[in-house]
Amino acid sequence: MSIISIVVARENKGKQNMIKYKINVLESLKNKGLSTYKLRKEKLLAETTIQKLRDNKLVSWDQINKICTLLNCDVGDIVEYVCEK
Repeated sequence: MSIISIVVARENKGKQNMIKYKINVLESLKNKGLSTYKLRKEKLLAETTIQKLRDNKLVSWDQINKICTLLNCDVGDIVEYVCEK
C-alpha cells in the first residue's frame, strides 16, 4: 500500500476516525497564482490529483508533499485527523 489511504475511515467501536482536508486546496493554490491550468501545464500536479482535490478525495503523501511545497506550509495546515464520537 503505497498511497495514504487518507480516507482512513475505519470503524472503531462505533466511532469513525478519518483524515480530512482543513482547507480548499485548489482555492489556496489559486490564491498563490497557481490555477489548475498552470498546475497541469507546468506538470506541478497530475490531472488525476487535481480531480481528486476537486472531489474532496484524499491524495498520496507524495502529492501532499508537493502541495505543501507549493503553498509553503506544513501538512497540518492542509489535513487534520478527526475522531467522531
